[in-house]
Amino acid sequence: MEIQKLNKEIRDNYLERMKIRPPERLSVSWYQDDLLYRGSGKSLFVIVPTPGCSWALGDSGGCTMCSYISDCTLEPIDDELIIQLFKKELDKHLDDIKTDGKTMPIAIKIFVSGSFLNPQEISKEVRCEILETISKIDEIKEVIVESRPEYVKKEAIEEIFPIIGDRLFEVSIGLESQNEFIREEKINKGFSKEDFEKAVNIMAKIDNDEDNDYKAKSKAYIFIKPILTSEKEAIDEAIQTAYYAESVGVSRVSFCPATIHKGTIIERFWRKGSYQPPWIWSVIEVINETRKNLNIPSFMDTSGFGSRRGPYNCKKCNKDLKHTIIDSNIKQSVIDDYECQCKNEWLAEINSKNFNKSKTKIKHLPLI
Repeated sequence: MEIQKLNKEIRDNYLERMKIRPPERLSVSWYQDDLLYRGSGKSLFVIVPTPGCSWALGDSGGCTMCSYISDCTLEPIDDELIIQLFKKELDKHLDDIKTDGKTMPIAIKIFVSGSFLNPQEISKEVRCEILETISKIDEIKEVIVESRPEYVKKEAIEEIFPIIGDRLFEVSIGLESQNEFIREEKINKGFSKEDFEKAVNIMAKIDNDEDNDYKAKSKAYIFIKPILTSEKEAIDEAIQTAYYAESVGVSRVSFCPATIHKGTIIERFWRKGSYQPPWIWSVIEVINETRKNLNIPSFMDTSGFGSRRGPYNCKKCNKDLKHTIIDSNIKQSVIDDYECQCKNEWLAEINSKNFNKSKTKIKHLPLI
């Protein structure tokens, strides 16, 4: 396919020019308010350096919107160093965790810019050591990781619970879209709904097994506005994907509105004037429709909001709406009492079905 070929060429070109940073500069963490399974609490987010996502570094070139491999080393990292860096980030927040854990639930979310359950990215030894470290901190009640569905295997998940004890364990999977064509041809995700459902079912069966007390959950990431998609189509597809995800048994959904990552097809379209990230009004439409109709929690990522490369309304309302959305994630509330003049422009766009849907042919998108 032309789009897959271009995706690989752009990725390879970007990797050739990418400045590799040492692992010590790639580990990052932050601690913030969050809504957990147990209710309002705090989450520690830890980015662990790895060689990079196998899907992105393979022949496929990875997903068309993602360049998280820029936060990777692209070469093997010593296991001991990965563990050391994880513990260093954890120690930065340990006092706060100990204090806050007396009055509220605490979760830890581990990001590896790929799949935590893929032994080619994170060895089993490192995975076990990270989980054992977490198990020694009584205040942490929930552990959340990310993985492609093909690495969600019953044996691997069941090996985790004897380490983490009675803590809840969630695997977040980048479903992105329930539409097979969009997921494969516009996002280049490389797996089917059947693959996704199999992973969700594995987690659900472990969670419902009466022979153990394991708390195994799954979450679906949903991408808002792939390339070659109008604003109205992007809204409708995100909503339908959330309904599908709930119907097959996921525990939560998290929406990820497009931001322009360097070295991606989506950036190439954007630079050619053939793509814009979604309006923040579109994001609010997705929030309101899903919060009214879903029986599971839904979250909206606000990364890049109000920036040149992210979801945008106008300078008057970008900041206010970003904070309103963050607050609504905790409360699981709708947003129906905010008005701004730019909303009329958004309404005009979504009422014009194909407006902002690229007419540029793939072969006319050069590498430079």
